[in-house]
Amino acid sequence: MDDILSSILSPGTFNQMLRSATPVALAALGGAMTEHAGIMNIGMDGMILMGAFFGVWGSYMFQSAGMGILMVLAMGVLVGLFFALFTVQFRSDEFIIGTALNTFALGLTSFLSRSIFGTAGTKGNPALPTIHIPLLDRVPFLGAVFNDNSLFIYLTWLLVLAAWVFVYRTPYGFWLRAAGEKPETLRTAGIQPEKMKWLASILCGILCGLAGAHLSLGQLQGTFAENMANSRGYIAFACVIFSAANPSKAYLAALMFGFFDAIGLRLQDYISSDLTNIIPYAITVIMMVYVVVRGQQRRRQGHRVKAT
Repeated sequence: MDDILSSILSPGTFNQMLRSATPVALAALGGAMTEHAGIMNIGMDGMILMGAFFGVWGSYMFQSAGMGILMVLAMGVLVGLFFALFTVQFRSDEFIIGTALNTFALGLTSFLSRSIFGTAGTKGNPALPTIHIPLLDRVPFLGAVFNDNSLFIYLTWLLVLAAWVFVYRTPYGFWLRAAGEKPETLRTAGIQPEKMKWLASILCGILCGLAGAHLSLGQLQGTFAENMANSRGYIAFACVIFSAANPSKAYLAALMFGFFDAIGLRLQDYISSDLTNIIPYAITVIMMVYVVVRGQQRRRQGHRVKAT
């Protein structure tokens, strides 16, 4: 038992927590944008998968991780426009479009991966650099947790802050939230809610693409395999709902997922991996149950207040 606890509470567990949480957190930031704009986006899993593939493909073709990131950014804009075209312009059902996007992304990336890299996928392509901070070497425990991580782990912290400021402290963030909550009021102020929904979709496509790029070029060091998103988009969607689309709270929810994912990896030395792999997903289900129960309690309290 002491060995298990020491393994779980080791610096490696918390380092793995950051690695596992980062792609989920980046996608959750994108999902927060569309959620505030009144769009339920369950297509984030497909966006992550395409980001992972196009990041590796660009890195492979140009032998540069930077070019891979540029391809991801371009792909994110295109996918965001595609999603907005159907959900905003054509007013299609968001659930159907999101499901179709996930299915399309899986088929497209699998076909392109087999055509370009073969059935085994690819690995060892130019990857994102890891950051080493010499001063952290002198700090016990924290040095092992925060040092030698992918660039995107540190960049995510800045993006969380930027997203929070954008949503809650800028006019565009106010208009974005109004587009989802009071679109007609926003329209009377001379601002088209549809434009804010387009903006939210594009931002979501970019952030989910970066989540995939971190997964393939950062966490897995230039590796792509079919369906490597592994339902992280759905986990990110759960984080958005759990946090009420607050960027900082969504990051904390992603950290919780990352922590239990890291624990599952540690416990594989003692328990079957078939059992430990379900731990983070079970936690996600518990998160969603909590949201539903909490929402019902608030509605009951509201009815009681009105009754009195």
